[in-house]
Amino acid sequence: MGLFKSKPSRPFQRPKFLSSLNASIRSTSSFNRLFNSSTSSSSPAPAPAPATVPLAPDQPSIFSTLWRPPPSKPNELVPLFTDCVYMASSRTQEYLGFKDPEDKFHPAPEVLDQIFLMTYISQSIKLNLTEVFNCTTMTPQQRILLGVDWVWAVLEKNSKNPRIQIAVQVLHLTDGKEGADVFPPETCSETMYMAQLVSSNKTMCERMVDFCSSIGSDCYALFLFFGKKNDGANIYGVLSNNFQAAIGKCAKIDRGLIENFFKGSKYLHTPTGMLQSLLTKKEGEPLTLLIKFSQ
Repeated sequence: MGLFKSKPSRPFQRPKFLSSLNASIRSTSSFNRLFNSSTSSSSPAPAPAPATVPLAPDQPSIFSTLWRPPPSKPNELVPLFTDCVYMASSRTQEYLGFKDPEDKFHPAPEVLDQIFLMTYISQSIKLNLTEVFNCTTMTPQQRILLGVDWVWAVLEKNSKNPRIQIAVQVLHLTDGKEGADVFPPETCSETMYMAQLVSSNKTMCERMVDFCSSIGSDCYALFLFFGKKNDGANIYGVLSNNFQAAIGKCAKIDRGLIENFFKGSKYLHTPTGMLQSLLTKKEGEPLTLLIKFSQ
């Protein structure tokens, strides 16, 4: 009788669908634990921040390009110049109109010139006016030869070359400056003596007119009156680039001739009006103005 040979028995194997079910249950339990722990918090989860693109360090914001500073105006120097001149005139008037009860104190003309100039220069530096409007004072020798106390100049923006020049000569009621040159003894050097000899045939006014004419029509002669007849406490001026035309009609140009410009005048320019007229005038056009520099 033959023996029956059975196959070797296999260990018990879990069905595949049960393994899949257990894996699914474990995943569900993990999700529930995560969900329960997040919902059990006292504060809600913050909303995710919107996505942003960071700017590069050298990249300006778009809003920074929406505003531009106003462009600088070419006539900004006019109010600055006016401020400087009015301050210098006011300070000079304090001494120009001073009357000593004992008649012992009389400011010398040179002192009044220096007070005006020092006040003007100090204020112009404070307002940074020197970048567009320059002031050059003359040496004693230059004053004799040229008849000029100082020169104002409107400067070009880029080159800083003078575009318009105003040569200034101060005239006082108490001196004979237009006819004779009077200087303190300590300044009378050999150079000044030679300068007096060279220019002795012309008045101080004529020397300044010649100086301006040699430069051209954009150089103006300004005679600045520290007091004039019937008004010794105010400061006036006569400005022109056409004084040369008077030389052919008159024997000489002096204070009397220039002061006659005020006779019959009904209108006086302010320093503001004077500078605006110079800046807007056509090139080569003659111009003569009467100005009151004190307020």
